[in-house]
Amino acid sequence: MEAIVNLRTDIPARPFVKWAGGKSQLLTTFLKFYPEELVNGNVKRYVEPFVGSGAVLFDIMQKYNIEEAYIFDINKDLINSYNAVKYCVDELIYKLKMLEAEYLKSTFEEREKMYYKIRSVYNLTPIEEARPDIEKAALFIFLNRTCYNGLYRVNQQGLFNVPAGRYKKPTICDEDNLYAAHALLQRVKIFEADYRESIKYVENNTFVYLDPPYRPLNDTSNFTSYNKSDFDDREQIALAEFFERLDERGAKIMLSNSDPKNENPNDEFFDELYRNYYIHRIQAKRMINSNSSRRGSINEILVTNYKALFVFRK
Repeated sequence: MEAIVNLRTDIPARPFVKWAGGKSQLLTTFLKFYPEELVNGNVKRYVEPFVGSGAVLFDIMQKYNIEEAYIFDINKDLINSYNAVKYCVDELIYKLKMLEAEYLKSTFEEREKMYYKIRSVYNLTPIEEARPDIEKAALFIFLNRTCYNGLYRVNQQGLFNVPAGRYKKPTICDEDNLYAAHALLQRVKIFEADYRESIKYVENNTFVYLDPPYRPLNDTSNFTSYNKSDFDDREQIALAEFFERLDERGAKIMLSNSDPKNENPNDEFFDELYRNYYIHRIQAKRMINSNSSRRGSINEILVTNYKALFVFRK
């Protein structure tokens, strides 16, 4: 179905899902760390191997001279939703409006029942082979907008198990933003694939941003699993090797991760792993923690294979 594109498509596009670890709060900080070649307009291609909510994707596509972008994620439902926004935005908006109308007119008790009913249907319904599956995308976005803290988490069986949130008036169908995202995604190639597949699209005029599942800071901080597989230290080491392969291709690369020194000043895991590159420590807000006293500012690391802009401008 052709999208109706006369509804506020001139507004800035933002992520259409909430995501634990999403980078919207860090975009102003990231401006200091983007490569000079990107800012000067000499980088034409953008690749994001772990797209998540796509905050950096949306930011870069609207600020810089990017002609083509390639995004990847192994989360089937997330990628299905990106494709639904790109190819079938009118149908998606129609379904979301229906869900929103029913939800907002209900009492808190009725909303909770509706949430768990939809969560059950969502978990029992496989994505249709003829993609994008608009119905599944609508359920995915509904759950994302009404679940606790916008958290995406699955159990070992791959079932979404986040409890219901309690919101007075959540925006389930952000129509203007969905049209804006639809317009932006026309320049983006979308892949349901492991991050390693992205190297096929990396050239020397490419900026790559890597935002993998973060290394847990302690035994209790691994609050979420984005899929059935764990991204353990062996995977972090494999990712560092992938970083090196990208570097050999001449790409400009930036990588985010947790800073283990928040918990243990002697933990040199990432300092050793990326010792041949630039490691920056930046302040971020811990947005999700079951203990409210542990929310607040915390260090994260950024690894780049180039000297950051703020260093040039000092």
